[in-house]
Amino acid sequence: MQTRTVGILAHVDAGKTTLSEQILYQAHTIRQAGRVDNRDSFLDTDPLEKQRGITIFSGQAPFFWKDCPWYLLDTPGHADFSPEMERCIPVMDAAVVVISATEGIQGHTETIWRLLRRFQIPTFFFLNKIDLPGARPQEVREQIQKRFRTVPALVENGITPEMTDVAAEEDDAILERYLAGDIQEEEWPKLLLPALRCGKLCPCVEGAALQGNGIHTLLDILHLLVSQPGGEEKPFSARVYQIRRDTQGNRLAFLRVTGGRLSIKDSVGEEKVHELRQYSGIKFQPIREAVAGELCAVSGLASVTAGEAIGNVKEEIALHWDPMLSAAVVYDQSQCSSKEMVSRFRLLADEEPALRVEWLEEVQEIRVQVMGTIQLEVLAERFRQRFSQEISFGPCRVVYRETIGAPVDGWGHFEPLRHYAEVHLRLEPGKRGSGIVFKRECSTDRLSLNWQRLIETHVYEKEHKGVLTGSPITDLQVVLLDGRSHEKHTEGGDFREATYRAIRHGLMNAQSILLEPWYAFAAVVPNELIGRFLSDIQKYGCSFEAPLSEGDTSCVTGRGPVASLMEYPREFASYTRGRGSLSFRFDGYEPCREQEKAVKEVGYDPERDIENPAGSVFCSHGAGFLVPWQEAENYMHLK
Repeated sequence: MQTRTVGILAHVDAGKTTLSEQILYQAHTIRQAGRVDNRDSFLDTDPLEKQRGITIFSGQAPFFWKDCPWYLLDTPGHADFSPEMERCIPVMDAAVVVISATEGIQGHTETIWRLLRRFQIPTFFFLNKIDLPGARPQEVREQIQKRFRTVPALVENGITPEMTDVAAEEDDAILERYLAGDIQEEEWPKLLLPALRCGKLCPCVEGAALQGNGIHTLLDILHLLVSQPGGEEKPFSARVYQIRRDTQGNRLAFLRVTGGRLSIKDSVGEEKVHELRQYSGIKFQPIREAVAGELCAVSGLASVTAGEAIGNVKEEIALHWDPMLSAAVVYDQSQCSSKEMVSRFRLLADEEPALRVEWLEEVQEIRVQVMGTIQLEVLAERFRQRFSQEISFGPCRVVYRETIGAPVDGWGHFEPLRHYAEVHLRLEPGKRGSGIVFKRECSTDRLSLNWQRLIETHVYEKEHKGVLTGSPITDLQVVLLDGRSHEKHTEGGDFREATYRAIRHGLMNAQSILLEPWYAFAAVVPNELIGRFLSDIQKYGCSFEAPLSEGDTSCVTGRGPVASLMEYPREFASYTRGRGSLSFRFDGYEPCREQEKAVKEVGYDPERDIENPAGSVFCSHGAGFLVPWQEAENYMHLK
């Protein structure tokens, strides 16, 4: 019987880890359910997790229910560590979203819901803390139905008429058989699966994880409705969801086998599997083989990355993480060189791809890009533990993006001796959130298709810098208009240089726009303080919906600039004295409100960025010479 994987997800403090502990306890995997408060959780094994009382790294453990094998994945609940959670979602067969019956849907819950729908993961809700004063499970189920446009069918004992009604409404063939009374009871789990995957149906269990209430009901409905993954007969394929290092410093790739099987000494690309482990919390046991459906940790795969699919994979799933904050690293330079510091940070970035590290040569500064301020605090502690070195960070600033406001042409020419390539592009503004899009309007009579495809590769292979702050460009269409090669002298690298220079040349001539990140927020505010809150968020340039009154509190949703809001949670907690809640999620980029001020603060000079030249190289009398970008178009061979 194949192993199924269930993920536990939630907004921070909803009781996710407590539920995970109770599942393992009541499935007889552990002898005693740990508690976050007591710092003895079975799955929160890292010292930082015990110290802070939050899940930072995903933890896994096998368990059995009704003699069937399962894996449990406990994921981080804090928004700063959402990339770790997102990497786990594609390896799940089902997800349990924990919602506090006293708090209801919070900001990060909505992020989780969108990701689960994107990957079509059958979703079950566990309404936790129904034993506490102020619990309102009925209201929360209504909130789920309205906000997520799903049917949170209350589960007490198996499949309910409400569930079968949803399946019949979604499929005419099922409806016909349903009305005719032609469906056997044992058929329903399979017939419900399409409605579960698309999110029209989400079974809902009410309980109190700390007391162990509702756990059996949850496990029974998971056992009944979650299908086995299949894939044993297929060629080997897998998805990497985590990179960690063990106590000896060995690099481990945690993955789920999605097809076939993986054994010790098997080759994956150019690398060989040295060891296979099955982890349960911090403990592991060596295994000889992992088959489709199983989770394992693999040593020997030095080049695979977290979030990557490996083996016989036909379609890759794109995972995107946009760090919103940037900060300079402050450290004792007498203890460690800048080169060694960058190397150490890149070791940590290997485990967390959403952490980005850059060395700014012109100011001799290391900067890191992160999801939020809590991640910075954790990063400093991890650095001290891993490398026995104290570090801190300078003031945070937001991570900008750049785009353009109107179409512009860009030219690039690269012709040192015995090399030749010329590229003519048009840069056009793209839709917000579209990233970089490449198009071809160049005839193959002008430039052969293989060169055109190479130019497309060069457009996508690099994160091109804007000219206002040196931030990555986005929301841009790059249109190839024309190009030219030489029968004898053109090599692939020549078009790389010409393409890079053409993009940069266009940006230097463009109407550039600076983009800043925005949050979407959800706040629950005591009614007597709602005026203060609305005044604050208007002052910070936010937009918001009309407040919804819910008894003694009001719920407000809206969006606003990260730069204005990133320090506001502390002020909010102070004046509400813990009686309100405020949560954020990343919600895209918008034109910067104070572009001139921001550009001046960053102090980027595009003319001095020698790694991103806008000028072109031409050849005369057997020698190459550089033409500045302002004059380059006049020298081009294409007209």
